[in-house]
Order: sequence, then structure tokens, then C-alpha cells
Amino acid sequence: MFLAAVLFIAGCVRGFAGFGAGMIFMPIATSVMLPSTAAASFLFIDGIVALPLVIRALRMCDWSTVLPAVIGAVVFVHSGAWLLANTDVLVLRWTIFAIVTGLLLLLISGWRYHGKATWPVSFGVGAVGGVLGGISQVSGPPVVAFWLSSAREPAIVRANLIVFFALASVGTFIAYILNGFFTLQVFHLLIVATPVYALAIYAGSKGFSKASPKLYRKLAYVLIALAALTSMPALDPLFR
Repeated sequence: MFLAAVLFIAGCVRGFAGFGAGMIFMPIATSVMLPSTAAASFLFIDGIVALPLVIRALRMCDWSTVLPAVIGAVVFVHSGAWLLANTDVLVLRWTIFAIVTGLLLLLISGWRYHGKATWPVSFGVGAVGGVLGGISQVSGPPVVAFWLSSAREPAIVRANLIVFFALASVGTFIAYILNGFFTLQVFHLLIVATPVYALAIYAGSKGFSKASPKLYRKLAYVLIALAALTSMPALDPLFR
């Protein structure tokens, strides 16, 4: 019931912002179950339930920057999955905290990427996201920070993120299958989690249609901050 409540909140945010569910669910879930089980469960749930969002976003996204970012993520997600399977969990979690916090501080400082979103730049951003996604399903902060720093309207940023996560997850699925992360426990969790997440995404999508651009960017910053705070191993006692 605890994880279902967390997943509902995460789904509402995903439907509204186009990202952020993994940032909310994963740090909390990994404090009560194996990181590999939590990551595989969330990947499967999000891949199924968020499909209607993806279909609509395909018509709005900027393919010139989304496609190279996806390729970078798909290529490097295997590195993240290998780290998840072979590296100390505590080390991984502190590393994620440092990366997410650094990106948030960069955005708050007022920094903006004024250059053109070239293929190499987009590929590099996607590669960093892919490594983080392979480790913990928290691949959002690098690409969110990259696209939010541009002058594009929130609807385009949201569409970019939705399509990026959907296509990049294909590589993650393959990496997780190769590493044996889809266990029986994962499918037990799906029975309860899928309807909860579906209802939450629907509610969040309805909210986005009525929101202002300023509200969208503020929520994005809050989500990155939340990802940083909840990924701190030092705060585990609050979630256990």
C-alpha cells in the first residue's frame, strides 16, 4: 500500500510533466526492495501504461535532438545495467545524488544552453541519461536540464521527454533481460501497480492541459530537487 501511494503520486507527475515518475518512485522503492527489482518493475509498468502519451507526443517532438539523445541512451544504458549488477548499491546511490544535485544547481544558477542542439551534444546528453537509467531508472535529470535550458515552449519539451523515455526504454528492456532482472516478484508487483499508475497518468495529463508555462518549469525544478533529496542514502530512515 505504501508503494502504491508513492506510485500514484509519481504517475500524476508523469502525466503532467512527461517525466519525473522514476525520480519519485525509485529512490523510495529502493529503500524497501532490491534496486534491480524496483527498476525492472517500474520500467515494465511505465512502458505499458504511458503508451497513449507517447502516441500523442510523436507528432509534437523535435526529432532533430530527440533521436540522437535516444541513440546515446540506448547505447550507454548497458553500461548502467552492468554497474547495477556489479557495483555496491550505496556507491551507486551517492553517485546519482551527486549528479542530480549538480544539474539542479546548474539550472537554478540561471545557466542556459544557447548553442544549437547538435547531434554530438544531444548524443552526449542522452548517453549520460542512459547510464543513469540503467542504474536506477532515473535517466531524466540530464535530458530535462538540457531541454529546459532552451527557449522551447513547455509542450515541445514535454513531448521530447515523453518520446525520449519511450524509445530509450527499448534498450533498457534488452539490458535488463540480459541481466535477469525480470523475476517473478516483478510480475507480482505489476498486478497491483498497473491500474494505480494508469489512473494517475490520466489525472496528470488532464492537469497539464490547464497549466501555465511558468508552472511547468517550476514543477520541473521541484521534481529534480525531489530526486536529489530522496536519492540520498542518509534519508533512508524516513522511508523505511
